[in-house]
Amino acid sequence: MSKLKRIVWPQVILFGDSITQFAFQTNGWGSEIANKLVRKCDVINRGLSGYNTRWAKLVLPRIVDQANADANIAAITVFFGANDCSLPDRNPQQHVPLTEYTQNLKDMVKHLASVGVAADKVIFITPPPLYEPDWEKECLMKGSPLNRLNAVAGQYAQACVQAAGQCGAEVLDLWTLMQKDGQDFSAYLSDGLHLSDKGCSFLAEHLWGLLERRVNPLPMILPYWGDVDPKSPETSLLTESTQDK
Repeated sequence: MSKLKRIVWPQVILFGDSITQFAFQTNGWGSEIANKLVRKCDVINRGLSGYNTRWAKLVLPRIVDQANADANIAAITVFFGANDCSLPDRNPQQHVPLTEYTQNLKDMVKHLASVGVAADKVIFITPPPLYEPDWEKECLMKGSPLNRLNAVAGQYAQACVQAAGQCGAEVLDLWTLMQKDGQDFSAYLSDGLHLSDKGCSFLAEHLWGLLERRVNPLPMILPYWGDVDPKSPETSLLTESTQDK
């Protein structure tokens, strides 16, 4: 018998800041996406708490290079802006100017394209809205004044949407969707900035709408147990498929 090739699961990569890093916590939005994609894709969490696009752009080539791009990346989310939009006089370490933020997003898409991940596999997610009263409490507990504003987060969200249009990426405008029709968005946030369980469900639902068409064509990896021939399991389990490599 010839040597069988290793099965390679396609990947959905979640790349972002703390809102992504926390995505696999209980009731997290990443967990919900991963559950939908069991036996279709590995959902890889590459969330980096506190990071902005300036730092993300530098580390992305160490996270996605030619080697794992060849492993069939079905989609990658790029979810930054909540730190970039920090006020420069109150949080200069994380702040990134708006024009640089826009260019950094485009540069990340350019890098991904250079290693074979097409722009139409990239999904930008804008920063969510900021509920200032709750976030101010968090800041004051740490001995600092309010260091972000919802209106400024909105400017970064708009820039993210524009950058996606300019480089051919998809975009999920979380900032706008969570405030649609003037609804009270505070319940979507656990502390004014990060997502609550309700916010995670909201994000997962809208993100799935964008991911579904990218992953639907992918087959379930390995046969359903009821389709395995108990008298000759090798016939079912050792046949190379399009997911083998």
